[in-house]
Amino acid sequence: MNGRRPSLRRVVQVVSAVLINGYAAGFQRGRIFTGGIKAVCVPVLNCYSCPGALGACPIGALQAAVGGVRHHFPFYVLGTLMLFGVVLGRLACGLLCPFGLVQDLLHKIPVPKWRVPKIIDRPARYLKYVVLALLVILLPAFAVTKTGVTPPYFCEYLCPAGTLEGGIPLMIADPALRTLAGGLFRWKVLVLAAIAAVSAVIHRPFCRYLCPLGAFYALFYRFSFFQMHLEKDKCVGCRQCERVCPMAVEVTKNINSPECICCGACKSVCPTGAIASGFGGIRPVRKGRS
Repeated sequence: MNGRRPSLRRVVQVVSAVLINGYAAGFQRGRIFTGGIKAVCVPVLNCYSCPGALGACPIGALQAAVGGVRHHFPFYVLGTLMLFGVVLGRLACGLLCPFGLVQDLLHKIPVPKWRVPKIIDRPARYLKYVVLALLVILLPAFAVTKTGVTPPYFCEYLCPAGTLEGGIPLMIADPALRTLAGGLFRWKVLVLAAIAAVSAVIHRPFCRYLCPLGAFYALFYRFSFFQMHLEKDKCVGCRQCERVCPMAVEVTKNINSPECICCGACKSVCPTGAIASGFGGIRPVRKGRS
């Protein structure tokens, strides 16, 4: 062991994951928590069917509202998402998301890392907006079945967090469910395995390319209260910040890129203290020399 203590960010990530999925009895009994607070949306992607989940996933709630029998406009869900987007922006992705934590930990596996070429990376980042528009909004709204209720397409066919947090724990706890598992569940496990494998070599691939909640929050990057700031007079152009950025943001060109998850990695390695982050007015603090 190297004796290093976990960073404050890592501690917050773990605490957030535990609090959001804090119904321990659910994992033991293989039952989903159904208390009153389950109707309240959490600010991150977190499966409603996770046995420990204490709140509703905003993406799942959005699909349920759009694709339900009445197809009513999801004022509550959109209002909640907009509130999170304005106050936190993608800080929620970098600090509070349990599946983001999973990807961070997988990337620590000691295997060769890949840097995706810009010619592939840049257009691929628009896929998450396609997922948001198509799987979360348009298909649930218009692909109506005979029952009048449309499937939650994103949750049912793509979401790896749902498989990891909900599907697999429930299968382990309930033998009867294992006998019912079919091709759809195998497909979801395959998707999860693929994203997990890619996470070991590319930092946060799901966040970069597929997460509809990240796409929604990215729309608020110019307006969110929490912002990153680069004081260019102090920047020496070493680009250490860009080498450590998990989202491959060009920090020196656009530190408040919609791809930035405000994780603070850039700030932690800046040798001159040119980078700061916070709510409202923020000022970089020059690092003292030891």
